[in-house]
Amino acid sequence: MAKILFVVTGADHWTLADGTRHPSGFWAEEVVAPYRAFTEAGHDIAVATPGGVVPTVDRASLAPEVNGGKENADAIAAELSSIAALQRPLKLEEADLADYAAVFYPGGHGPMEDLAVNPDSGRLLTAALESGKPLGVVCHGPAALLAAEREDGSWPFADYRLTGFTNAEETQAGLADKAKWLLQDRLVELGADFQEGEPWAPKVVVDRNLVTGQNPASSAPLAAEILKVLS
Repeated sequence: MAKILFVVTGADHWTLADGTRHPSGFWAEEVVAPYRAFTEAGHDIAVATPGGVVPTVDRASLAPEVNGGKENADAIAAELSSIAALQRPLKLEEADLADYAAVFYPGGHGPMEDLAVNPDSGRLLTAALESGKPLGVVCHGPAALLAAEREDGSWPFADYRLTGFTNAEETQAGLADKAKWLLQDRLVELGADFQEGEPWAPKVVVDRNLVTGQNPASSAPLAAEILKVLS
């Protein structure tokens, strides 16, 4: 079976426009649902973070109101705590694409803080895209795409059809007017063909080997698309 690299934010906050730190990290469902899908299919998972720091879960992602009730929230938390790879991540700067059959980036606001400006992540994303290996990125995970750059200075993801957390969703979450910048705007400015679905509804966009999901609900369907290629 294949080995899949999860690249997870190492940030525990997101700096807002006024300089305050909004507690954040990675979004639980966006790690748990794909991890479950991939491991049940027999694949191995490795986790990498900037500097190899143990990643922080956004506590808001464990709340009952975003998980369909307390029972499911408790189940998500239990699954999360059982993922040993999260407790011993590799250093992102030492990750070798050749060791993996696919790469996956979960979201949470954390990537807006660190991966959006991380050159090691940018190089990995560029190499993954050019390799033809499945590259999955969900929700705020596409913030990491902003750091990708070819040797000639061009943006590798220009003209790709993709999606991510939308301005409408950020507005409904109550953070759009507090943000330094919005993900959808930045991706469009760089030349992405951004595909916007209904807020909070699952939406997955596949363009060549790039598979993107709009929001937390898109993480499981995104994993299913990657599994089609790996199976």
